[in-house]
Amino acid sequence: MIPSGALLLLDTNILVHLIRGRAIGRRIAADHNLQDRAEKPLISIITVGEIHALTRKLAWGPAKRQSLADLLTNLVIVHPQQRGIVERYAEIDFYCEKELKPAEPMGQNDIWIAASAAALDAYLLTADTDFLRLAPRYLQLVIVDPQTGESQIVSK
Repeated sequence: MIPSGALLLLDTNILVHLIRGRAIGRRIAADHNLQDRAEKPLISIITVGEIHALTRKLAWGPAKRQSLADLLTNLVIVHPQQRGIVERYAEIDFYCEKELKPAEPMGQNDIWIAASAAALDAYLLTADTDFLRLAPRYLQLVIVDPQTGESQIVSK
């Protein structure tokens, strides 16, 4: 599916599926070999903020919060100052504002996450179809069907 040795950046919704531990999350983990990848999966610091906000909004209990803490120790956190992320953010944000329909705005957090994947030449693993507007122009994208867990790759 994803080439061996390729970088993989996880979107916030993927973390939610993994933490819930249901069949979809298990399928995502297995299909993308998240436990045994040569390169640990990446997440944006934006995703870290989003997932911690969700723990409060959804009133996650101690068990789910511990699952999150355990999961985060097995991921590499990417920060905006790394390898051209700010420049890619500016490029993608400009594209979204000028080229996409104003009635279909893309959230700023999603633009930061997309910029992180684009700058690092990582596949973005997500269940959010909003990113399809950026692929393959800016992103290598793996879209997960949130009902079945089936994945589809959209790449350059």
